[in-house]
This record gives sequence, C-alpha cells and structure tokens, in this order.
Amino acid sequence: MVEEEKNLRVVRCGGSELNFRRAVFSADSKYIFCVSGDFIKVYSTATEECVHILQGHRQLVTGIQLNPNNHLQLYSCSFDGTIKLWDYIDGILIKTFIVGRKLHALFTLACAEDSVFVIINKEKPDIFQLVSLKLPRSSSQEIEAKELSFVLDYINQSPKCIAFGNEQGQYVAAVRDFYLSVYFFKKKTTSRFTLSSSRNKKHAKNNFTCVACHPKEDCIATGHKDGKIRLWRNFDDEKKYTYTCLHWHHDLVMDLAFSVTGSSLLSGGRESVLVEWREATEKNKEFLPRLGAAIVHISVSPAGDLFCTSHSDNKIIIIHRNLEASAVIQGLVKDSNIFTGLMIDPRTKALVLNGKPGHLQFYSLQSDKQLYNLDIIQQEYINDYGLIQIELTKAAFGCYGSWLATVEQRQEKETELELQMKLWMYNKKTQGFVLNTKINMPHEDHITDLCFCNAEKSENPTLVTASRDGHFKVWILTDDSDIYRKAVGWTCDFVGSYHKYQATNCCFSEDGSLLAVSFEEIVTIWDSETWELKCTFCQRAGKIRHLCFGRLTCSRYLLGATENGILCCWNLLSCALEWSAKLSVRVMEPDPNSENVAAVSQSPVGSDLFVFKPSEPRPLYIQKNISREEVQWGVFVPRDVPESFTSEAYQWLNRSQFYFLTKSQSLLTFSTTSPEEKLTPTSKQLLAEESLPTTPFYFILGKHRQQQQDEKLNKALENELVQLPLTENIPAISELLQTPAHVLPSASFLCSMFVNSLLLSTKTESAEEVPDDADMEEEKESDDSDEENNFTEEVQDTNTTDLGEDIIHQLSKSEEKELRKLRKVDYSWIAAL
Repeated sequence: MVEEEKNLRVVRCGGSELNFRRAVFSADSKYIFCVSGDFIKVYSTATEECVHILQGHRQLVTGIQLNPNNHLQLYSCSFDGTIKLWDYIDGILIKTFIVGRKLHALFTLACAEDSVFVIINKEKPDIFQLVSLKLPRSSSQEIEAKELSFVLDYINQSPKCIAFGNEQGQYVAAVRDFYLSVYFFKKKTTSRFTLSSSRNKKHAKNNFTCVACHPKEDCIATGHKDGKIRLWRNFDDEKKYTYTCLHWHHDLVMDLAFSVTGSSLLSGGRESVLVEWREATEKNKEFLPRLGAAIVHISVSPAGDLFCTSHSDNKIIIIHRNLEASAVIQGLVKDSNIFTGLMIDPRTKALVLNGKPGHLQFYSLQSDKQLYNLDIIQQEYINDYGLIQIELTKAAFGCYGSWLATVEQRQEKETELELQMKLWMYNKKTQGFVLNTKINMPHEDHITDLCFCNAEKSENPTLVTASRDGHFKVWILTDDSDIYRKAVGWTCDFVGSYHKYQATNCCFSEDGSLLAVSFEEIVTIWDSETWELKCTFCQRAGKIRHLCFGRLTCSRYLLGATENGILCCWNLLSCALEWSAKLSVRVMEPDPNSENVAAVSQSPVGSDLFVFKPSEPRPLYIQKNISREEVQWGVFVPRDVPESFTSEAYQWLNRSQFYFLTKSQSLLTFSTTSPEEKLTPTSKQLLAEESLPTTPFYFILGKHRQQQQDEKLNKALENELVQLPLTENIPAISELLQTPAHVLPSASFLCSMFVNSLLLSTKTESAEEVPDDADMEEEKESDDSDEENNFTEEVQDTNTTDLGEDIIHQLSKSEEKELRKLRKVDYSWIAAL
C-alpha cells in the first residue's frame, strides 16, 4: 500500500479529444482507431463500443497508422519520442522504437518496408521537417531508432498538410501558407508552386489548408481558406502544371480525402456538410448535411465501404458508401466556456456540464462516453461569429436528482438583459427530464448562484437564487392543479437582501436548517424555517468567491474564500472566526461522503491542491503543481467500490474521487496505477523471454517447456499422488482458449500438446497405488475378516516379543488401508508456505 501511495499522480481520466487526429479504419472495416490523449481507443464500427484502450505512451499521442505489412498491427507515435507497434486485436504492445525526438505526425507506405515517415521539429520550434525513419529489426522489446533521412523542409506540423502520391508512393506533397511542395523520391527533386499572397485583395484567402493525393493517378487536391478546392496535374514540370477549381464551401476547407478507387473526392468544413465530388467535377456532387458540427477530419476505410468524419464537438460519425450515417461515437463535448461548472447527476453518477450550445451533456466517467444531451434552450443554433447567442450559465440538481434548475441569458446591450430560469422534473416513464416551470426575468440582473436544499428531512423542495440586483429569492414547489389536471409548479416564497449589496453566493447546511448567503464581503446566516437573519460574518478581506458548509462531524463550520486570497473558517456555534489562512483559492469543493474539503489555489508556477478538514487548519494532503494551467472547476465523485488507503494523507481518496477541469478543458484526476500496471494481463504475460518474439504461440510453448523443467526438479515427490490443477488455473490453456484463431498454429500441432498437459504422468505415479474399485473390494474383504485379523495380530505379537527389535513389524490389512487413505491426501499446499 505504501508503494501505491508514493505513486499517486495526476492522470487524464477520459474525455480527451477524439478529433485531434484522423481516425483510422482496420483493413476489414470492423474497427476504427482514434487518438484520445495518451491512449489509442479501438471502437467497433458496428456497435460503437470501445473494444480496447491501447495504453503505454507517456505523453500525447500524435499519430496512428496501420502496419502496411501486417494489417493486424498498428503503429503509433507520441510527443514522448517513441513509436509503438500494437496488436490491436488483443490490445498487446509488441515493440517500442525509441526515437528520442518529439514526433508530431506519422505516415506509412507499403513500398517502404522497414521505414516510416515522421514530422519532427527543427532547431526552431515553429519550423518542421518531414523525415524518413528506419525501424531496425530486433527481437528485443525496446529498440533504438536513430537513423533519420531528410525528405522535406519548411512544412506544416499538421498531418492534413502532408499526402503521399498514388499506390507506389512516388512522391509526397506538402502545403504551407501559399506554397505547394512536391518531392519526387526517384528523382530526389522538389517542385514548388506558389499562389498569390494576401497582399492582393482578390486573392486574400488563397492560403492552403489541407492536401490529398489521388490513389491511382498523378493528381493532387488542395483545400484553401476561401473555400475553393484546386486539382493539380502535370506538376512534375514547374512550367506546364495546370489546376482546376471546385467551389461550394463558403468558408475554409478543413479536410480532403479521395475514395479508395479515386472515383470521388470528399471535402468538409464549417458548414457541417460532407460533400462528395464524383469524378471530381463541379456538376456531379452529393451532400450529407446536418452533421451537427464543423468537419475537422475525413477518413476512408481501406476496403472503401465506409467513410468517417471527425467533428469539432469531439464526435466521430461513421458513414456508409451511399452517404448514410451508420454510427456515432460521441466524446466529451468541449464547449468554448463552461459556465455551469462540474456537477454529478445523483441518479446516473454521470458528469454533467455545458455541452453543445444550449445543451447539458451527461457524460459517463466509467465508460468514457456521452450518455445523452439535454436541450435546455430549445432553439435552433445559428453558427455566426457576430451573433450574440443565448448562453446556458447556471444549473443545479435537487432532491437527489428529481429536479434540475437551469438559467439561460442573453445580453446584447448593457440595458437589454434577457433572463430565464427553467425547472425540470425527472420523469420515470421516459427516464429523462421534462420542463415543469419556466420563469421569465426571475431577477433584474444576472444570477450569480443557485442551490437546492438537499436535506433528507426536507418535506418541500426548496430552491434559492442569488443575483447582482442585491436580492436572493426562495422558490418552493406548490400545488398548481385545476379542474382539468393535477400539476405542481414553482413560485417565489421569500425575497431577502442585505443593505443593497450584491448577492454573490448561497448554500444550505447539511441538515437544511441554515442558509448562508454572501453579499460581497459579508456572509449572512438565515433560518430556513422562518427566513430570519441569525448572524453575519465580516472579515473585510475582499468579496466572497466561494462558500460552503462542512459535512458530517464538521457541519458546524462554514468556509469562505475571498478574492484577495484569504480562506476563512467560521464556527457557527460560537459565531466567531475559527481560523484563517492566506490562500488564493480558485476551486473549493466539499466531499459529500466525508468531512474533507479540496481547495485548488493558483501560483505563478501552476495550480496546487490542498485537502483539509474544516476542524483543523493543518492540511491532510498537499500536492504542488497538479497542472501548469489554471484549474477552473472541480467535483468529488462517489466511488462504487471504496478504496482502502490506510495513510491519513490518502484517506480522502477512499470514498470519493476528485476530478478537475483546466482552462484548456482537460479533465484530470488522481491515480495510483502506473502505465505498466494498466497494461492488460495478456500483454504482461507476453513479455519477451530469452530474446524470443512475444507471440501467443511462443507463450504456449514457453510455458510448456517450463512445466517440463519443473517436473525434473520435483523428482523427489514421485511417491506422492499428483493432483491435476484446475484448467482455469493453467495459463497456457486459458491463453489457448482466449487467443484469436488467426494467430494460433494449426490445430493438429497443438492437439497432442494440449491433451498431454491434461494427463497424469506415469513416472510420478506410486507403484503401490491401487485403483478406487480395488479399494472398495478390499474394504469389503477386510470387513468380513476383522475377527481373523485381530486373532492373527495377537499371535504375531506374542511370537515376536522374544525376537528383539531387529524384526520388522508386518502391517495388517486395516493399517495398509489407512496408509492408502493418507497417501491420497493432497499436501501440495505446504509448498506454498
């Protein structure tokens, strides 16, 4: 346990970008691979389920490609300077090539057997090179690959700006700014083509954005910032080259891809429409509209039966050849602003936050996939940069997930505020939230906070909202039935204020008896029964930024963090300040299952985490620099299975897990498992032994050879009865049953070895052993001759008393029967002591 606690560190927990790089199809189109942070995820194209997570890289994965010489293997590269080769069927890491350079993209060619192409940094950080990297052959698990060959200079780091020509890979095309560069491998020459620069207003948006090469012909397609697509031909001669234009997109072309046969060209952009240009002509084109978000990447399966589009809302859509969407893989939607913060749905334990514009997304942290979207604003979204949109700013769950409150606003001018609060009731029949009450302009100014009273003894649901208009309002659920129907609705029950100060935060105590509302620098305590002001706290340390009550044994304490970097703790029984600390708190979250409170502070180096109990100013746990970025939100998620940390510094992780969101919207958490421990058991068992290839075939033979050696070492136990182990405890048999058939040797070869492993060895069998049937017959004979045996024993005793100790005592049949029973007892457990 001590080793686990020492290795506690921050890891990406999921929700990583699925659209960071182009997705890659398997050769049979059954699987699709996509980069997800430090991992590679393998999804089924039929069921949308995640089949494997390939883990092993220590930094962001920047490229994936199928092995052209073995379509059951996958290459990947990362910022950690390594290229890894995977068996994606079983999720096994086969080899690691250590390059030692930061790798930005990866390309493979069938004609280059032992080489791959990568994009690396030059001396300056913004200048990149395309180089050829030779992968040496070796039986070891980790190999150094240092042999680099220069191909192209001054290129864009995005893999969308590099494309290899036709099936033989005779040339490679690269675009950057206003330049198209083509390198010919046989001639070892480079041709460069330039478009008019932005100085000319007519050609102000000629910038190259992406490139694709025809798989059969010498044709290069380039996308541009002005929405045009140019088809380049005769580019082997810088003077005789020609190009034709295709134009449909009104904004920049974000990606291009040719079909496998080259009969059509696919393009996509911010219009959320996939365009298929058949025969690469202007007139013959088809559309797949309303895909939901801008198309970032386009991929084509090697079989040609499936397409794939990656979108800006972290979504992948799998599309049939006839332009019909067949599957959607939705990741955590990265909104431009997370106004609602991080919440946990009490019913599904899903993470809830801003999703698509005007939506709340419910995201499963366990399966790392989106459960569903809840449309809050219920209006069509118009993608226009100059248009001021309606924004979903606040949300809160109440009554253990039975109610949901949301606030949406739109403000075009300072005096034109549109504010609306909606209350949603959970419907058990539809298993979703249904709009119950809509309140226009619940306050005269922006709502700064809202909270439900979630006490167990609370009879009537209660909601409190705080606003910049200087008031906080109490909303209660009332009967809204009439002669036509039975219904309930929400209405305002009380309005409170304090010297016309702006109300900034509000929260209920754990038992619901007290309500704390902060008015700028002053904290007020109200009785929730009579709504009378009980007491006030004022430290004059700046506006209150965060406010929360203690839990369980610390429920008598109230915590407040100010903008001036002061953390205060008040005792509600003595109505006095218990302690204060100088800490610039950006996030403060109480654990609902314990007394612990997590506070994240901002320092010049990064963000620091402090875990403490309100009753003690001494922190239980401190971790510096959990993120170089600013941490904006955090939340405790209850564990399904509690951990068992014994150290006091780590007990805060036992019942709940802490998640936090950074400014770049990276979702992080704390983990005690290393990347090696995260590898699958199969990959652990298939580690190289004696420098032999790590294959399931070797694993079976290697274990069989080890069993033969163990038999030679155990010759001293030949007289004992050998107990056959259970089949599920034999790794070779379990591996034989779990390994896919296409990587196993022939059945005729494995049959004899498999059957022999189940048989008992005749050498280890005792010579005096008697079958069970014979034992039964002997037991009957022994029972019939008990009296005779007793008589002979007495005669023998009297006859041998005078012969001395040298005479060996002869055993009776009953004693031999007892010894045979003892020999059958399994004493193999002694060897494990």
